[in-house]
Amino acid sequence: MLQTRLIAPAENAHPAPLLIKRLLLSGIRYEKTREIVYRDQLRYSYATLNERIARLANVLTEAGVKAGDTVAVMDWDSHRYLECMFAIPMIGAVLHTINIRLSADQILYTMNHADDKFVLVNSEFVPLYQSIEGQLTTVEKTILLTDTADKTAELGGLVGEYETLLAAASPTYEFADFDENSVATTFYTTGTTGNPKGVYFTHRQLVLHTMAMASTVSALDSIRLMGNADVYMPITPMFHVHAWGVPYVATMLGVKQVYPGRYEPELLMKLIQQEKVTFSHCVPTILQMLMNTPSAKGHDFGGLRMIIGGSALNRALYEAAKATGIQLTAAYGMSETCPLISCAYINEELLAGSEDERTAYRIKAGVPVPLVEAAIMNSEGKLLPNDGEAQGELVLRAPWLTQGYFREPQKSEELWEHGWLHTGDVAAIDDMGFIEIRDRIKDVIKTGGEWISSLELEDLISRHPAVREVAVVGVADPQWGERPFALLVLRDGQSLDAKGLKEHLKPFVDQGSINKWAIPSQIALVTEVPKTSVGKLDKKRIRLDIAQWLAAGSAFLSTV
Repeated sequence: MLQTRLIAPAENAHPAPLLIKRLLLSGIRYEKTREIVYRDQLRYSYATLNERIARLANVLTEAGVKAGDTVAVMDWDSHRYLECMFAIPMIGAVLHTINIRLSADQILYTMNHADDKFVLVNSEFVPLYQSIEGQLTTVEKTILLTDTADKTAELGGLVGEYETLLAAASPTYEFADFDENSVATTFYTTGTTGNPKGVYFTHRQLVLHTMAMASTVSALDSIRLMGNADVYMPITPMFHVHAWGVPYVATMLGVKQVYPGRYEPELLMKLIQQEKVTFSHCVPTILQMLMNTPSAKGHDFGGLRMIIGGSALNRALYEAAKATGIQLTAAYGMSETCPLISCAYINEELLAGSEDERTAYRIKAGVPVPLVEAAIMNSEGKLLPNDGEAQGELVLRAPWLTQGYFREPQKSEELWEHGWLHTGDVAAIDDMGFIEIRDRIKDVIKTGGEWISSLELEDLISRHPAVREVAVVGVADPQWGERPFALLVLRDGQSLDAKGLKEHLKPFVDQGSINKWAIPSQIALVTEVPKTSVGKLDKKRIRLDIAQWLAAGSAFLSTV
């Protein structure tokens, strides 16, 4: 082991553990009168935010929450959620952000698996909660969250209504220091099989992630997504990886924050316009939803900057957003990575090139952010060269990666095999350090002995002017092993069949971008592509649907 030099600190020196409470200190010092806005219903200052967090800490403590207890939240994106993101871990408890878009059975599983003891429930989710309440094994008390005048609900162990409780609580709280490696948050990520898996993050991890993200979004000149004079509104659910960690960054910097509650496209547009939102983030499908909103037609979004993650950013969406004044920047991460790993960056070499080349790099997964190591590994655990050609599984190291799956030792060992976190993504890294995600390992299509990237094919298909949305999966084929199959949602008034799609893709074959086997021989025209609970393409569901359509000979299938 490497021998290093250690010096004992002064007897009275303060160890200054990296705790979430320290992220709360600076925002009020910078801009104590700057606002936190909730829908078109409420606004208050940073000074009030800090006071409300103290009040919530008192409410929870008086209700019996102790250090180490797990406190769950079922809410839309709100000021209350922001307060919970601080108050719950700051008293030493663990915040469980419940994915309210999971099935009732899955939510029940996650709550029992996490040992939730206290639950804050939005009134809109009371019927859902009541349907599983009798099967919860560890929950002791509940708190009602509501935007309505009705402050009552039939909830077991109900302590009271959130605002009423806060109003009666003390506005000060002495938040203690404790071990920075204490777990602060947990949530559950769904895979293709089995029950959701619990990931967890410590105070130290969240603080370091916040610092790295802050430097990425504000200090890198070709990115420059958010400074503290910007106006921030998430369009990513706060239950999904802490809204990608951005609320912690925004609060630390004293940024004006706007929380939209339930996602209603017209209200999102209203808030963007009225509150002058300049920075947001979401998955591609949510951005498409926003851009298709009637009030978005003809609107100049000039000045709005957005991170796109969760799914690949294709060129067609990038160009369509750019035409409306939205500057998109691709980023990469996953639930297990807290989530930020890399962000698109335009270096001096690319600045000297063409706009087309710069666009190609703006939609890639980007360059690893500070403190992240990224590598490509083959199936034997050997690291491959960063030459832009070799491809293998993207593996990672960083101070904020989850250390395992909660109560899943075997899956945790698999996640960290060979000492690197395994992403399940096929990727290449070039000599400039740019990560290019080629596909999910389970989504790569092998046909006629050739590997085809479903992501690359989706990008090329999306460039057809008639296509609004596309998903590509492999389907079994007796001759070729697999063949690509495309689901298409067309723009209003447009038409396209399998023959027309073949003609669109043929030039890309001639250029060598794809091989001829990549052209789908069958497509399906649908009104909607299935999505997961966080807005990603649900390729597991898509494969099942296609199998049923093929067996039934559905009329909306088109064959070359």
